Amino acid sequence: MELTALRQFIAIARANHMTRAARQLGITQPALSAMLRKLETEVGADLLARTSKGVEPTEAGRVFLSHAQDAVRRADAAVAAVREMMGLERGSIRIGGGATATSYLLPRVVSSVRSAHPGLRFYVRESGSSAVASAVLSGELDLGIVTLPLKGPESDGLVRVPLVEDELRLLRPQAEGTPGLKGEAPKGQKRECKKGERDKGMKRRSTVAREGAFSWADIADEPIVAFEAGSAVRELLDRAAAAAGVTLNVVMELRSIESIKQMVAAGIGVGFVSRFALVAGEGLACRDGKLSRALAIVRRRDRAPSPAVAEFERVLLASVRKG
Repeated sequence: MELTALRQFIAIARANHMTRAARQLGITQPALSAMLRKLETEVGADLLARTSKGVEPTEAGRVFLSHAQDAVRRADAAVAAVREMMGLERGSIRIGGGATATSYLLPRVVSSVRSAHPGLRFYVRESGSSAVASAVLSGELDLGIVTLPLKGPESDGLVRVPLVEDELRLLRPQAEGTPGLKGEAPKGQKRECKKGERDKGMKRRSTVAREGAFSWADIADEPIVAFEAGSAVRELLDRAAAAAGVTLNVVMELRSIESIKQMVAAGIGVGFVSRFALVAGEGLACRDGKLSRALAIVRRRDRAPSPAVAEFERVLLASVRKG
C-alpha cells in the first residue's frame, strides 16, 4: 500500500467530497475515484459512503482513516529525521569573526566537526564585529563571533550566546635578557641614553619584572603597533588609555595578530594582542585595570539554525569553555 493512496484517502475524508478533494490534490476526479476503488479492493471493505452532500467514511473507513493518519505521521517524521541527518552530512556552515576568533578559536572546532562529519563544507570570513553582525543579519553568514556590546538598532534581530571572556595583553620588543621595556633597543642594537633616563628605565624594568604587569604611564610615549581604528579591540584600548590620561602614540595599524607580533618583535613598537594568541606567561597584564572584552556567538533571531550550524555552535561552546 503506497503512502500516496493514504494521503489521498485522508484528503477525501477531510473534504467529504470527491471533486473538492481532487481539486485540492491537483489530480482529476476520475483518477481519484480509481485510486479509491483500488484501495477498497486491497482493504476488502467499502471505505466511503455517498451522502446528499458528498461522501463520508463508513465504519471501516473511520478505522482505516485513523491508521492511515498515524502511518503518514510516522512516515513524515522518518523523512524529517533523515533530512536532519543529511543536513549534518552534506550541509554547509558560514562563519565570521575577528582575527582572534578566526585564527585561534575556530581552527580546532572546524577540525573537530569535520572529523565527525566530513561531508560538511565551511566558509570562514575574517571581519570586524560590526561587519560580522551585519553579515549575519543579511543572511550572508550563519554564525558570527563578535565583541560585545553590539551597536545599532538592527542588532536587536540577533541572538547573543555568551562565549568567553578575552584579555588583551601587552607585547614588547625583546631586548637582551629582558622582557623589552621602554627605552630598550631590539636585540642586536645599541642605544645611547643619559644616566637619568637609564636609571628611570631600570626602575621600570624592575617593577614590571617583579609584577609581570604594566601601567599606562609606562608606555605613555612609546610607539604603538595597533589594530586598525574603528575595530572593537582598538576602541577598548583607546578608552582604557584615555581613562588613564594617556593618548596612544600609534605608529602602525594592522588587522592581523601575527603581523602585530612580528612588528613588535622587529622593534617597531609595543602592541596588544589576545591572550589566545599567546603561550602561558607571555605578555603583560595592565595594572590599571584588566583589559577584558566579552566575546559572543550571534545568529539571527528569526531563523532556526540548521542541524549543521546547531552542531557547530554546540562544539564551539564546549571547546572554548573547556579551554
